[in-house]
Amino acid sequence: MEKIKVAIIGIGNCASSLIQGIHYYKDKNPEEAIGLMHWDIGGYNPSDIDIVAAIDIDSRKVGKDVSEAIFAKPNCTQVFCSDIPKMGVEVVMGQVLDGVAPHMADHKDDYTFIISDKEENDHNNLIKILKESGAEVLLNYLPVGSEDAAKFYAQCALDAGVAFINNMPVFIVSNPEWAAKFEAKGIPIVGDDIKAQIGATITHRTLANLFRERGVKLERTYQLNTGGNTDFLNMLNRSRLDSKKESKTEAVQSVLAERLDDENIHIGPSDYVTWQQDNKICFLRMEGKTFGDVPMNIELRLSVEDSPNSAGCVIDAIRCCKLALERGIGGQLKSISAYTMKHPPEQYTDDVAQEMVEEFIAGKRER
Repeated sequence: MEKIKVAIIGIGNCASSLIQGIHYYKDKNPEEAIGLMHWDIGGYNPSDIDIVAAIDIDSRKVGKDVSEAIFAKPNCTQVFCSDIPKMGVEVVMGQVLDGVAPHMADHKDDYTFIISDKEENDHNNLIKILKESGAEVLLNYLPVGSEDAAKFYAQCALDAGVAFINNMPVFIVSNPEWAAKFEAKGIPIVGDDIKAQIGATITHRTLANLFRERGVKLERTYQLNTGGNTDFLNMLNRSRLDSKKESKTEAVQSVLAERLDDENIHIGPSDYVTWQQDNKICFLRMEGKTFGDVPMNIELRLSVEDSPNSAGCVIDAIRCCKLALERGIGGQLKSISAYTMKHPPEQYTDDVAQEMVEEFIAGKRER
């Protein structure tokens, strides 16, 4: 089968993990393929994904082959596949817009962004780059809080006729106006804000759903997260967190029998710990009442490598986008969005979302 041609905005830790994974699974068979939710989607395996264009703004990445850029600072995710051949794809300069928070300049170069002095490619140039690369799917890996930049690149995807997967918490796919634009052009979109395979939000959702199914009344809960990658450093600017907190909070609220008042639920990043690098630690507490109004609580500590955890979901979203392109389906792909994203157009419990994805893959569900 032909390759799925993918372009990426933001060659950070998440892009690094995804590209490492594409090469890691090349020499595997289904029995050896640990860490995948699906080996085969519509006849496409992980190694059938081909990166054809890459966009960034960091001087250590722009102008480099993608195979080098994914290991450049400030990337700090675990290297599980170091043998990446030259890909013949040069990282091009994008638009900075609001993609770099001002406070990032106060930190050492190894941990922050260094804006390239190359001229920024404008809207028309980026559309030309996408078209000439043959890209079918554009992945958005911009930093949290990049509202203007996310909308700029969504418009680039729309104008270039390229499917869009929005992996960060700016509400594009779940926004009816944006969704209508993509549907009118017959372009599939998946989003918003990527989940991890087994991360803080999916674990919190699963436990919240368990409380509901077992008749336990959840009264209050928190989820505190720490990490040492650029995303956590970026989020020290609390003004950039509104959509991130809404996305994570709604992911949990949506599976509760009764929504919690705002003062009884707190979900969001807590702090930046440099030496944690791409390791994310979640501290989770849930308090409720069981039979006879008897109180109970759960406390949980979760430690995961953040970026490979998300790549396991993105690799499925890409292949589902390709199926939609082949089937001529435009607009929101609600099943894979509900399964892999924190703030999809429509929220479903994870078991229902999984069934919907299987139906979509089998051609029994349109979107």
